[in-house]
Amino acid sequence: MSQPAKILILTASHLCRNPRVVKEAATLGAARYDVTVMSVSMQERFEKMDLDLMQGLPFQRKVIDYSAPSARARAASFIQRSATWTARVLCRTLKFETAQSLGPARALLRFARSHPADLTIVHTEIPIWIAQYLIRDGRRVAVDVEDWYSQDLLFADRRSRPLRLLREAERFVLHHAAYASATSENMAAALAEAYGCPRPLVLRNTFPLQSRSRLDNPVRHEIPTFIWFSQTVGPGRGLELFLSAWAKTRVRSEVYLLGDVRPDYRQRLLSRLPAARRAALKFISPVPPDDLPFKLAEFDIGLALEPHWPLNRDVTISNKIFQYLNAGLAVISTDTAGQSEVMHAVPDCGLLVQAHESTRLAGQLDALLGNPERLRACQIAARAAAVAQFNWAHAAPRLLAAVDTALQSPVRTQHNF
Repeated sequence: MSQPAKILILTASHLCRNPRVVKEAATLGAARYDVTVMSVSMQERFEKMDLDLMQGLPFQRKVIDYSAPSARARAASFIQRSATWTARVLCRTLKFETAQSLGPARALLRFARSHPADLTIVHTEIPIWIAQYLIRDGRRVAVDVEDWYSQDLLFADRRSRPLRLLREAERFVLHHAAYASATSENMAAALAEAYGCPRPLVLRNTFPLQSRSRLDNPVRHEIPTFIWFSQTVGPGRGLELFLSAWAKTRVRSEVYLLGDVRPDYRQRLLSRLPAARRAALKFISPVPPDDLPFKLAEFDIGLALEPHWPLNRDVTISNKIFQYLNAGLAVISTDTAGQSEVMHAVPDCGLLVQAHESTRLAGQLDALLGNPERLRACQIAARAAAVAQFNWAHAAPRLLAAVDTALQSPVRTQHNF
């Protein structure tokens, strides 16, 4: 009996903060591939969440561990962080670009080269940079562009990022990968146009269908509740504009923000609200990934408030919108190109609103909040859409077909470049 194909999935993120990698690895592991996920561990609390997350999953994990309590790990972490800080200063002040400004790029490249595989699938920005070297080494590599990294982040953050280096890496890998995938039709089209590459396969960032949704839960609040979540509660995510609109609504409701939030930003958001409204804005600490679907199902309306800029935010589809559908929540979605794909497919699940407008939005919110029957109908439509089309069971066969085809493709040699 032949040995199962070895698949290496390369990411620079903790697994608890990269659910797309976990879904991909679990799907391929369940299909009897020999799967290893290689990542970087930077924070002890996330490392503990990763270890809990790995329980029972059909793949193995290898890490460059900067979070261990040993003196050696602490020294390595200090050196790595210092090098990254220096690289970012050089990029911002002298326009000198190196991959180190993204994090431990060289260390992860050496780590990846030490683990041969029949197919390597790269996620996140450092692995996309690494993919160039693996392909030139004669490795079979696929790329998942879950974010368009050279077109991401706010202006202040972009000044310290090696944008030219990222664009060159994206261009090379999209042209030479065994296959490429993206999160939306709009992102796939935009990448193909920008780089003149084959159009990537679309694998939407849906989730396995959760067993319990909002429709199964008793009402826990006397008034309607909004939920917004992310790893970090911060600027550039549409919260300020939404709260400006919400402050004008007449029907009572509460807004919950789930994620890590800095005290200064918390006060910045509260200061945008009239004093009488501030108690209705509530902050929730992050929950483990396995708990998030059922936590969301405690609320009524999910907020997907992505802006049109940077370009990545416009063309991708956020995790949020699919998790809200899965949890049976009505959805308030801004009209980015990516999110509009979903909302046009499920127009009865909530509201598709303008990303830079608040006055009309306040009236739209009142109309929904003041009509319990309509709100319930939106929740029913949302869950039905998750069951019918927007869950991982519909994406998994496309992933498996792409991997099977890639494994049968010839490995590129040096003279091909």
